[in-house]
Amino acid sequence: MPDWIWFAFIFAFGCCIGSFLNVVIYRFPKDRSLIKPASSCPACGGLIRFYDNIPLLSWLLLGAKCRRCKASISPRYFIVELLTGSVFLGLYIVYFRSGLRTAMPQFLDGGWLIYVVSIILLASLIAASAIDLELWVIPLSICWFATAAGLAGCALAGYVIDPELRRAYRLLPAASAATASLALGAAVGLAISLVLLAAGVVKRSYKSDESEQSEADGNDSQPNCENSKERGASYHRLEVCREVIFLFPVVACSLAAYWGLRGRPWWQSFSQHTVIAGLLGSLWGYFVGCAVVWATRILGTLGFGKEAMGLGDVHLMGAAGTVVGPVFVVAAFFIAPFFGLAWAGCQMFFKKMRQIPYGPFLSLGVFTVMILHDWILDYWNSMFFR
Repeated sequence: MPDWIWFAFIFAFGCCIGSFLNVVIYRFPKDRSLIKPASSCPACGGLIRFYDNIPLLSWLLLGAKCRRCKASISPRYFIVELLTGSVFLGLYIVYFRSGLRTAMPQFLDGGWLIYVVSIILLASLIAASAIDLELWVIPLSICWFATAAGLAGCALAGYVIDPELRRAYRLLPAASAATASLALGAAVGLAISLVLLAAGVVKRSYKSDESEQSEADGNDSQPNCENSKERGASYHRLEVCREVIFLFPVVACSLAAYWGLRGRPWWQSFSQHTVIAGLLGSLWGYFVGCAVVWATRILGTLGFGKEAMGLGDVHLMGAAGTVVGPVFVVAAFFIAPFFGLAWAGCQMFFKKMRQIPYGPFLSLGVFTVMILHDWILDYWNSMFFR
């Protein structure tokens, strides 16, 4: 089949997914069903017919206006559809047609699984970033969906992709006996922390009343608010200390499992079963992705006395880690600030541009490591495996 047919199909499929993402972006923050009712105009409430709901084309043919009431249709709908279609097509070309991923199996020889979990992650990142841009919040359900897809895909990958090829080129996460023990221990510790949280033994952070949070943010009307700022800094540091307490069982159990399991013959045999290695490798990527952001959040809050980064960013990078693995999710975290600096430079040049949250920068970092996978892997091997 000619490439252009594949390209056209993938782009069109991506645009259709983008159309669904627009529904997610609009309805999720409002706690509305993604299925019912059918799509309608937010201005007049009229149902949108199928011929007015064709990705990209309908927006252009209608002149970005509702057919009935002539209310403007946000350009976000067109942008999200075009972006999703372009990302799906671009990733397919990078994986299977460009030569940038030299060890990638052909699409029908197992590469399809890597591609599917990758586009699920990227679609989730697009939706989460769009919501974050508008409301400065990342819905955790979107992150959990991407996490579940990553865990399932990595667990099944051993039946679809050659395990040796997968490990050698880190096509999808797969744990060694040592990292498998770390992941299992962290999972047990997380379960303990969640039980303690539900029982009220561990307190959830940032659940104080509105007046206390207002004071913490420095919203004091008095001219001299130095004391208020000090109280606000103390408040934020106290809240993040609660998060440290929540994370203590995760770290402790992970280290205990590492020292107790990694050298045992039965564990080495069990942990290297294709499903277990894939599942625990993906799970370890999740914990590393969460850890690198959460550590920054904790240290930044303790150091500056203000909430640094959000828990939505933690879950976002955790979801990314289940698909790209621990090495690449850390690389994505350190690539993201360069996009932030580029945006800051644009703000200096175009002074009317507004501040935006950090989620989109993290998403761009993840997309970048997917493209530069082989270059990052070669650099990693040259640094640590000479």
